[in-house]
Amino acid sequence: MTKSSINTPSNIQIINKSNPQAWYRPTFSPEHGVYVVLLVSFLIGAAAAQAWTLSTTLAFLCAFCGFQAEHPLVMQIKQRRTLKPRLLFWGGLYAVISGGIAIWLYLSYPVVLWIYAAALAALIIDTFSVVQREQKSVFNELITFAAVCLSTPFAYAVTTGVISSSVMGLWVLNTLFFASAIFTVKLRKPKTISVIPGIIYHAVATLIVFFLHWLGWLSTAAVFGFGLALMKFGIVTLNQEWYRTAKIQVAAILESTTAFAFLTIVTLSVLPARLIALSPNV
Repeated sequence: MTKSSINTPSNIQIINKSNPQAWYRPTFSPEHGVYVVLLVSFLIGAAAAQAWTLSTTLAFLCAFCGFQAEHPLVMQIKQRRTLKPRLLFWGGLYAVISGGIAIWLYLSYPVVLWIYAAALAALIIDTFSVVQREQKSVFNELITFAAVCLSTPFAYAVTTGVISSSVMGLWVLNTLFFASAIFTVKLRKPKTISVIPGIIYHAVATLIVFFLHWLGWLSTAAVFGFGLALMKFGIVTLNQEWYRTAKIQVAAILESTTAFAFLTIVTLSVLPARLIALSPNV
């Protein structure tokens, strides 16, 4: 085959077909783990609220679209030398949907304003980190997990109309639990195989969880839920060779299994207390 034959119209058509980048093709974030974090955190907030209303559903849609809007924004920043219509279109559409719902919810529940402010601050930090090529730094990933876990007080606020110390405790608990994955996943990479940062993080996180329990912001059962993060980190630390060479699906299953076990424990920890408080016989 000659070089000139490569540039035939038929070949060009095949290349275009194999890589369709039409503006109407939706963009979806490839960060599948964050979907789990968003879902679990939101369900814990709804469980603490003891109800699911239209506002709760809209809040979930708002959080989901807000998360989806971040991906095309990041991709456009990374490719900022050229504008990508598809990224701009879908990023803008997700942002409009999320922003429209957010405004409507704010008019009904003004207490959510501080949640919006925190989420916006996290987005600004993430954007700056992308520009500086530090998106995968421990600091930025901690901020990202904290932002996604804001779905816990968000679900609670739009369902009950208030923010309580207990739901703030759950937000911190969720953030600390899911941020644990930063230090397990990094053990799979040659440049970040040291367990020392993970040991320090889990020690500090455990102290914070017990402090929140002492303040009365977390129940004893919720504290035990955080124990799953310690158990997971312990298993990975004691089996580092296996963990580094295992398929990425194995790591994903480990993270997802502990996440949904955590959801079960924490959900059960908030349900009974709320039900007793609502009982007319008490």
